[in-house]
Amino acid sequence: MTDAADAPITVTQALAQARERGLERFDAQLLLGGLLGQNRSWLLSHGDGPLTPEQAARWTDWLARRADGEPVAYLLGVRGFHGLTLTVNPAVLDPRPDTETLVDWALDVLAGLPAGARVLDLGTGSGAIALAIRQARPDAQVSAVDLSEAALAVARGNGVRLGLPMRWLQGAWLAPVAGEAFNLIVSNPPYIAEGDPHLAALKHEPQLALTSGADGLDAIRHLIARAPAHLAPGGWLLLEHGFDQASAVSSCFAAGGASDIQHRRDLGGHIRCTGARWPQG
Repeated sequence: MTDAADAPITVTQALAQARERGLERFDAQLLLGGLLGQNRSWLLSHGDGPLTPEQAARWTDWLARRADGEPVAYLLGVRGFHGLTLTVNPAVLDPRPDTETLVDWALDVLAGLPAGARVLDLGTGSGAIALAIRQARPDAQVSAVDLSEAALAVARGNGVRLGLPMRWLQGAWLAPVAGEAFNLIVSNPPYIAEGDPHLAALKHEPQLALTSGADGLDAIRHLIARAPAHLAPGGWLLLEHGFDQASAVSSCFAAGGASDIQHRRDLGGHIRCTGARWPQG
């Protein structure tokens, strides 16, 4: 007779354990589905399905790590973004759905440009923004820069796996493209103020990609000051920023001599992106 303590846990019991640890239902189902290689519908219809001892051990580990704030994407090793499935790990930010706002705006800009438009993504991380643009506009010449070699290794791997050839460059912001000009520059730079209490919940993500000075705007000011020298006539600089930073970012653009300053809202209705062009001539 098998002792109840030795019996394998079931799908229903595994999800109950997640609830007890305070995990959200969607996260728990996403994690367990990833562990078992099944979708949500399967989980709901196979509550009595057993986990192997190896799966149960990994589940226990994942529950503890998720309860400690580690992103679901890091545990699964993948994240969906703008129709792409990206490999992610702690060397790169976990791509957020709100960042798709920046991609959509970039594609709107590119819709008005001829084939062969030159695009630059600064601080590319996993390559999410650059690869989404490349996927939607295979005619565009897309380059991506990151300071971190570890992040670029993730981005390059994503590009190879997705069959999206691009130019990947290592260095600080615009330094690797000295003397070049682009029709469109995009970036999701770090924009959280150093010491912000929300950073505690992001402790598993690379801090270099999160914080930028006392007010969170150092990187944004840097890009606005230097991007004009790398923009072709009529070229755009589009930046993602915090939900409450639109006014400050607009002021940075205005102080930098930009014109045609515009905004885009994220899924929650917040102004998430600000961009502009500079007068020609």
